[in-house]
Amino acid sequence: MKRIGIISDTHGYWDDRYTRHFSDCDEIWHAGDVGDYSIIGRLSEICRVRAVCGNIDHGETRRKLRETEIFDCEQVRVLLTHVGGYPGKWARGLERLLKDYEIRLAVDGHSHILKIMYDQGLGILSVNPGAAGLQGWHSVRTLVKLTVDGAEMRDCEVIELGRHKHK
Repeated sequence: MKRIGIISDTHGYWDDRYTRHFSDCDEIWHAGDVGDYSIIGRLSEICRVRAVCGNIDHGETRRKLRETEIFDCEQVRVLLTHVGGYPGKWARGLERLLKDYEIRLAVDGHSHILKIMYDQGLGILSVNPGAAGLQGWHSVRTLVKLTVDGAEMRDCEVIELGRHKHK
């Protein structure tokens, strides 16, 4: 059994509450738009981190992170990417990738919109944790936690970090 912390769109912003909320996690997955690679280093002080780069990432972050990661967590095949879409509106070419790799959990960011949906047709849980940083159009900064236990995904928790004033 693994407890997973899911975060996206930090855009270089660190909030000490990430540490508190993810302290019970076995892994943290960052779904891109990291903004500054030091964010990955700080998250790594909490537990193991898996991360992908996003469309605003450049320099060290772009060099060290891939755009897509596919891996197994327990008995669940996971796709971690930045621009993924959601059931019924998957990003171009993604539905084929989801089928070919038998993905069961798709995690992405980019939209800054918290969205957790199940794709009945593909049998995939889609998780977008919203945005944890200060850049963008979101109103509330959010994180997600999820337990992966064998082939089961459960105990999904949304954490609100508070209102966000647009810059």
